[in-house]
Amino acid sequence: MAFTGEIKSFLEYLAIERGYSPNTVEAYGRDLEFFEGHCKARGVASVQVVDVDCVSSFAAFLCREQRYKSSSAARSLAAARTFLRFLVSESVLKADPSSGVETPKQWRRLPHVLSQDEASALTASPLARKKVESEGENTEFGAASGKRKSNRKIQLRDAAILELLYATGMRVSELCNLPLDGLNMELGVARVTGKGEKTRIVPVGRDAVEAVRKYIVHARLKLSSAAIAENRSDPLFLSRTGKPMAREDVWALVKKHGRAAGISGKYSPHTLRHSFATHLLEGGADLRAVQEMLGHADIGTTELYTHVDAKRLLHIHKSFHPRG
Repeated sequence: MAFTGEIKSFLEYLAIERGYSPNTVEAYGRDLEFFEGHCKARGVASVQVVDVDCVSSFAAFLCREQRYKSSSAARSLAAARTFLRFLVSESVLKADPSSGVETPKQWRRLPHVLSQDEASALTASPLARKKVESEGENTEFGAASGKRKSNRKIQLRDAAILELLYATGMRVSELCNLPLDGLNMELGVARVTGKGEKTRIVPVGRDAVEAVRKYIVHARLKLSSAAIAENRSDPLFLSRTGKPMAREDVWALVKKHGRAAGISGKYSPHTLRHSFATHLLEGGADLRAVQEMLGHADIGTTELYTHVDAKRLLHIHKSFHPRG
């Protein structure tokens, strides 16, 4: 391919020098392969001959011909821009052909959040019944023939995961990578490693601490396999087979217990992150504090959650303003 060597060097730069996560590096790789294919279709044989028309046509291609969402189009174009700027810094290109190309405007969609009652029902779901039957055999959550009784240790693990996601607002990848000593149960804080390998300290409520304590004492040792030594750096949460939890496992258990709790509409583990931030702001939390707990580099990202205060502020206005 035309840009293979340059793309490889760029991805290595992101992983090694910038400390980007494997998932982020992989996403950049996909976007750049798409950009490379577009340039090649226009007869561009090497990265040295990429010009502003090529970048502009890529932006138009993303927005119109592919009918991309504006956020997806902006992300793919941003990947191409960052790649080209990297090549300028490495003296592969003399000038950046993406300068002057406008980024597709994005509509900021409000995140879907659970009500406090829904969040309570979801976190309570794993232990709501002593005996729960769920479909799926031989895999963590996969569909297959027959039914089986839910395993108590899995219930304890799921309860701990849901409580911790809602209590801290951490991302799924952060939860899966949380080590055994990542939660200080005496102090009630979690040490979370987020994007760019940046570490932050997040408070953890009593309910979540107790749920994790029960999981560790009564379930984790039973889940651990011979391949997992009991070291402090080992992952806190394990699958049914004793392996570290995968992102897909967490998505599946959230869906499973969401259905059991009667929650409708679209939701995912990230919905618990949205709900965490929303409910904090509804309760009067400082925006900067929420930004720090979420690990947002830009407070503008956190400000998206301030929409939730509209209803509360409207009620205050009607209650106390003379013209309310």
